[in-house]
Amino acid sequence: MSDPTLVVSIHDVSPITREPVTYMVAALARIGVRRVSLLVVPDHHHHGNIAADPDFGRWLRDLVAAGHEPVLHGYYHQRSRQARESLRVRLFTRFYTAGEGEFFDIPLREAHELLERGRDELAQCAGQVPTGFIAPAWLFSTPGEAAARDLGFTYTTRLKSVSSLAAHRTHHSQSLCWSIRSRWRRLMSLGWNPFLFQSLHSNPLMRISLHPPDLVHPRIWRQIQHLCTHALETRKAATYRDFVASRWA
Repeated sequence: MSDPTLVVSIHDVSPITREPVTYMVAALARIGVRRVSLLVVPDHHHHGNIAADPDFGRWLRDLVAAGHEPVLHGYYHQRSRQARESLRVRLFTRFYTAGEGEFFDIPLREAHELLERGRDELAQCAGQVPTGFIAPAWLFSTPGEAAARDLGFTYTTRLKSVSSLAAHRTHHSQSLCWSIRSRWRRLMSLGWNPFLFQSLHSNPLMRISLHPPDLVHPRIWRQIQHLCTHALETRKAATYRDFVASRWA
């Protein structure tokens, strides 16, 4: 892709979040972002199974037909606490992710099982086989990545990079994202993201990652729209699949 690229992704797409995601997709389209990577959770916290919701499937297939990309995003988006966890593990899985780092330290066999099940359920629901897998909170174990590669996923992303699993290549570009769980996190996000946006000026890839609760906070949602609009002055909106295909075809 010769043009500098903007990839906007919406995380945690599921029957539970369908209403706010619908609003976000429409609002983004109005400002010119008409291709979005939709990170779908097949059974969101064990309460939003996509295979059991035909209406969600029809909604998702309509979005895919309009040019949006379905991406597998974990399976449950939830990690069970384990006995005798180290301080490092507790920091990542409890403080940083609030228990949602499902693939943080997942072993190979379990990763393979969840990835295969998720891929097949999402393919059936979306009418298209997902080519990308993005772990919840971008925390992806080495065995999990090996399982994704074995199952034919072509790319993954982490907070600071996009990687081609097929080509074993990585492009470094840190994603903008907003933390909204407390007031101090929101204030930090509002200050940090404009700075990060400017620092990525010369990077071929700008990534803006959204979550449905971002809508609840007007200052954050206004900043998101402002930065997307600003990015589109010099960049073309695309999906992760578009960017990976163009860079490592």
